[in-house]
Amino acid sequence: MVIDKRKVESGLLSKGFRQSDTHHHYFIYYLINGEKTPVNTRTSHSPKEKSFDAARIAQMARQCGLKTAEFLELVECPLDRDTYERLLLDRRLA
Repeated sequence: MVIDKRKVESGLLSKGFRQSDTHHHYFIYYLINGEKTPVNTRTSHSPKEKSFDAARIAQMARQCGLKTAEFLELVECPLDRDTYERLLLDRRLA
């Protein structure tokens, strides 16, 4: 399993992740009320890395409080922002 880095980044941004101004390609998730959660993940800023392998996808999923299949749904859009926030609250990650 391999997924394009740009697809992951755009999927995360569309679900409420924000890039930090202090870290290149560092994403932090914010709840609707603007409070920062401990959920975060990084993408590579290496121009040579254009995709992520299964191990990196699994690592990012764990960092986001999700199973690998859930993370792929988050990136590819079947898992919407409201559902993701409910999962974080149910799992006591936010």
